Amino acid sequence: MYALTNCTIYTGQEELTDRALLIEADRIVDLVPSSELGENCPAVDLQGDAIAPGFIDLQLNGCGGVMFNDAITAETLDIMHQTNLKSGTTSFLPTLITSPDADMLAALDVVQQYRQKSPHNILGLHLEGPYLNPKRKGIHNEAYIRPADRTLLKRIAEAGYETVKLMTLAPEQVNPEEIRLLAEAGIRVSAGHTNATFEQAIAGFEAGVSMVTHLFNAMSPWQGRSPGMVGAVFSRGVYAGIIADGQHVHYESVRLSQRILQNKLFLVTDATPPVGTQMDSFWIGGQEVFYRDGKCVSADGTLGGSALSMIEAIANCVHQVGLPLAEALRMASTYPAEAIGVDDILGKIAPGYVANLVIFDSALQITGMIDRGQYLSHLDLFHQDLSPKNQFHEPSPPHHSTLQGGKP
Repeated sequence: MYALTNCTIYTGQEELTDRALLIEADRIVDLVPSSELGENCPAVDLQGDAIAPGFIDLQLNGCGGVMFNDAITAETLDIMHQTNLKSGTTSFLPTLITSPDADMLAALDVVQQYRQKSPHNILGLHLEGPYLNPKRKGIHNEAYIRPADRTLLKRIAEAGYETVKLMTLAPEQVNPEEIRLLAEAGIRVSAGHTNATFEQAIAGFEAGVSMVTHLFNAMSPWQGRSPGMVGAVFSRGVYAGIIADGQHVHYESVRLSQRILQNKLFLVTDATPPVGTQMDSFWIGGQEVFYRDGKCVSADGTLGGSALSMIEAIANCVHQVGLPLAEALRMASTYPAEAIGVDDILGKIAPGYVANLVIFDSALQITGMIDRGQYLSHLDLFHQDLSPKNQFHEPSPPHHSTLQGGKP
């Protein structure tokens, strides 16, 4: 057991000071008054920094120079996780965009095996496509967009919620029975890349669609005589992910969405290989995408994911949208955990929860992380090799010079 001290703690429900956070193995043990911390308990003095639940990204195509679609391997997931830790994300859904059946089956196998070793970092697979509306394909490769295949859908449903957490589809392109097949297996079904009318969107919700993918982007807009998918989301209050990078969505649209949806709006990055690297181009959906001026676009100007990190999305929500920091943090942890049903172990700081935590300063810069109970200092994150061989060990107590004596 060790303690984190001298910090502000955002639990996901309240903001606490003068508390010590006790961690043992990979779990949070307790929050106790700092004055009650004894002399023999190892402690990490966070020197006034803040701590919050580790961020949870439900839409992550790639980062750290890799793209899950390009290399559907455990090594890719390792690199994505290592890169994520530098910007506060401890848990994510690797996202496979529209691809052939063979790639989808390979992704099922890779994620299923990886989760046996690291179930609280890789929470499951996000299949974004291929059952989309070609009219709203965005950067997705139209050659692979196709009608729903009942045999493959059954295979996905059989893999179940432990392997596939989320599937994005266009509800107007898929039969309600097929949506129900996924939803009854516990898989969250999200509407995205859709041209659904308001009525088709509502029918999708009634069949089992419970959220939407990157709100406003690649979906029928809200218009006075045709409310579309966006209007249906606001009418029914389903969960919605949003990309708060100032490129995909105007910040005022983020503010208005949060005002309407409240705890149903959560942040996603839709990140791609440039995050955490110096890359200026990559390939996605069969097209080369260029990273310029903070935006990822193809030669014809189509947005191809983002170069956004979650801590940047939070900073944008605070500084550009005007949201309270505590709410922006919930949008990156508590709400996505609730959206996919893992809020009993992730997304909050409370006894029994997995010790996946982010540490940051007043400038919203990452100063440390707790990954499955293991304390990683700024030095660990940015100046040492977080190699794959170190990713699957039993959590150990901190060993840094910040340790102090104490007894709980």
